[in-house]
Amino acid sequence: MMVYRGKFSDEMERLYGNVNTLGHECYNRLRGSTDILSSQNTEYARKLVADDFRINRLEEEINTQAINLITTQQPVATDLRLIISSIKVADDLERISDNISNLGEVRKRVRITNERLLLRLSTMENLALLMLADVKTAYDTENIELCTEIIMRDEDIDALFVQITTSDIFEETDAFLTGQSQLCAKYLERIGDHIKNMAEHVFYVLTGDKHESGKQMK
Repeated sequence: MMVYRGKFSDEMERLYGNVNTLGHECYNRLRGSTDILSSQNTEYARKLVADDFRINRLEEEINTQAINLITTQQPVATDLRLIISSIKVADDLERISDNISNLGEVRKRVRITNERLLLRLSTMENLALLMLADVKTAYDTENIELCTEIIMRDEDIDALFVQITTSDIFEETDAFLTGQSQLCAKYLERIGDHIKNMAEHVFYVLTGDKHESGKQMK
């Protein structure tokens, strides 16, 4: 029995390690992603898009590992909650990575030079980076209050999205460039939503209850 629990514990640690690695990879992909929008060349944008395949493979590995744990180890309720939440967190991270790739796709089409717009987009990125780092901290320290704080901080990203898409900061007369700029804001807003989802998953793992904030991203 002790051997059985030891093996299960090792597998749970490996699952956590893989989810942690996936989060770290997404953090590194997000960091500096808005800088490429004004870059003189598209080399980094193309690399940003191409590297998404590693995220997809790691998410698939996490899903396979989690399903194997459920079907072969018959985990108790607390462990089952953690395993299922790991699948959901991995899905949100994969979608975050997709939206980061979308920023790279925009740079392949256009170059954004409006300084006020770039400042707001980079602020959205920095807010998302802080939220993403704090999700790991909330889980590692079992900080329920921090989970709630992260969920509320998504409103700051939403406010910037509204500001970008409804204000008069667009000085360009090129409608296509304006549309692509608004797409960038949308991708970053979605990233914030997925990080909010992750905080809700951690809240559920720690408390056994769903957070009372609203809907999750589909």
